[in-house]
Amino acid sequence: MSYTSFSVENLQSMDRIPRLNLINSISGYKPANLIGTKSESGNTNLAIFSSVVHIGSNPAMLAFIMRPTTVQRHSYDNIISQKYYTINHVPADLTAEAHYASAKFKREQSEFEYCGFEEQYHDGFIAPFVKNSPVQIGLEFVEELPIKVNGTIMMIGAVKQLHVRSNILEKDHALNLDQADIATISGLNTYYRATKLAKYPYARVGQFPKAE
Repeated sequence: MSYTSFSVENLQSMDRIPRLNLINSISGYKPANLIGTKSESGNTNLAIFSSVVHIGSNPAMLAFIMRPTTVQRHSYDNIISQKYYTINHVPADLTAEAHYASAKFKREQSEFEYCGFEEQYHDGFIAPFVKNSPVQIGLEFVEELPIKVNGTIMMIGAVKQLHVRSNILEKDHALNLDQADIATISGLNTYYRATKLAKYPYARVGQFPKAE
């Protein structure tokens, strides 16, 4: 098997777009999520992110990476001012609509309207969920951690509401994301379907795992 190798010097000398495409792909498949927010004036916002990560289970917390706020970041402004936001899995058949949310809409232009998504609200939660998303998570902003090396920000939120489609919830309460038919992202603009390969029991030394 042959490999193409890149030194740090190779990477630094590459043109911007090829380097972006390469480095944004090397982390592998990433979750495709739409983050919904609302401004103080009531304008809703929807933005696509591929950096959502698990932080802890008790209390339940998730984080995502916000790019530098040297330009307008409507999601950031809304989260800081309102404290509440939603994370919604992208259905595999709505990737074009989700990707369109990355366009630079004006603050008063709701991506829900322009990208073809419908707002949904649950139990008095002030931030909008994405209707028909199989996994909808309502969060309260907890903390922002500046990443000094490149000016990005890790945004941490506590899970306050969770709405999952009933048919994807397994007996052990794990989610069958294959059944959910959600999208994943590689790089900046390539989308894939998530497919289940196997599910293994808790790993113990001396017991080679066998698929359940």
